[in-house]
Amino acid sequence: MAPGIPAALERPHFIGIGGAGMSGIAKILAQRGAKVAGSDAKESATAEALRALGATVHIGHAAGHLADDASCVVVSSAIRPDNPELVRAAELSVPVVHRADALASLMDGLRAIAVAGTHGKTTTTSMLAVALSGLGLDPSYAIGGDLEGPGTNAAHGEGDLFVAEADESDRSFQKYAPRVAIVLNVELDHHANYASMDEIYESFETFTGRIVPGGTLVVSADQGGAVELTRRVRGRDGLQVVTYGEAEGADVRVHKITPRGLTSEVTVVLDGRYLTFTVSVPGRHYALNAVAALAAGVALGVPAHNLASALGSYTGVKRRLQLKGEAGGVQVIDSYAHHPTEMAADLEAMRGAATGSRLLVVFQPHLFSRTQELGAEMGQALALADASVVLDIYPAREDPVPGVTSALVIEAARAAGADVTAVHDKAAVPAAVAGMAKPGDLVLTMGAGDVTDLGPRILDHLSN
Repeated sequence: MAPGIPAALERPHFIGIGGAGMSGIAKILAQRGAKVAGSDAKESATAEALRALGATVHIGHAAGHLADDASCVVVSSAIRPDNPELVRAAELSVPVVHRADALASLMDGLRAIAVAGTHGKTTTTSMLAVALSGLGLDPSYAIGGDLEGPGTNAAHGEGDLFVAEADESDRSFQKYAPRVAIVLNVELDHHANYASMDEIYESFETFTGRIVPGGTLVVSADQGGAVELTRRVRGRDGLQVVTYGEAEGADVRVHKITPRGLTSEVTVVLDGRYLTFTVSVPGRHYALNAVAALAAGVALGVPAHNLASALGSYTGVKRRLQLKGEAGGVQVIDSYAHHPTEMAADLEAMRGAATGSRLLVVFQPHLFSRTQELGAEMGQALALADASVVLDIYPAREDPVPGVTSALVIEAARAAGADVTAVHDKAAVPAAVAGMAKPGDLVLTMGAGDVTDLGPRILDHLSN
């Protein structure tokens, strides 16, 4: 039932094909029958998964990787102008397509749900993909993380639904035209691209303005930025607004969230009726994400009771409070949280799930720009842990900023009363953590960089 392949994407070449956003689009195109090729900086499980779908994946970036018959080159905002494959594309007059434009073209002709917000996009998109799949609706989906069950971040489905994570970081979410849009929260982040909250609001207003006539905005009734966005856009012609949350006036009102170990029981009031369902991941914020997913599905005509039951089958996304293993009586869990709000939410969720255990955190700040603006708040969030190890900043796409180091986080954490140790050599972290941990403790590796690689190594040290 899904559309075919746009002509420009019949033979696409992806620069950075292994990235979370890029690989998802590449997988869907490969599943639709496109001749997909691309390159990435290093070998990975994602590269192997793409090859299994028939894609050609080169390791390293070189002009010769770009085939002469490529129909386009797909890039993200992270690709620099001097990339040799991008330079070669200009020499060959091969069109360059932004990742968001490619994803938008894959949604054409389908009923799209775009999930936006400063935090929680991946989880909420995943919840919808799993629940709608469980109901036999066979949606297409593109997510910023691999689902625990299918083990992939994207799939082409035969149904008429397309669920996509909508990234505000570079304003690329303004390309989409969804039938239903979710806005979970609106906060200042991505400081290299946004100078103020006014710019953030303007960007989200543009995004919501792209909802098709007669479509629906599902938006938090609790979070301040989302409430302000609702005030700004409510009343637009052809836009239905559905609020959700714990606020008294929410259209889908959360009556109660009851933690039950690593799960939660959620009761909502929908159309005057009480509906209770299980969320199989810990934390209040994940329970609220599930309510947003419920409201979005109902807006598309999915029966509420069926959808609520299906949401209980969601078991998580890799890197979103993912249990990596247990050794020596110590559980090691991985968290993608890198913004202070996310960090605090995950730390509070772990506190609620493991009463009486010590919580040890290995934190890697992500991006110089984010640490410069929010380093103090990151440090304050770490005060929720019993002890923390803080690594050097993971630069990702950014160049160093003079004077901006992880010391900004460490000093703020210590000022808040936190027990913090700086470790500059990542290789030394597993032994250091194993020396700190005692049976019954929880260890949380946290950050959007390569701190995730430390979980298995910590478990190895704990085993020994």
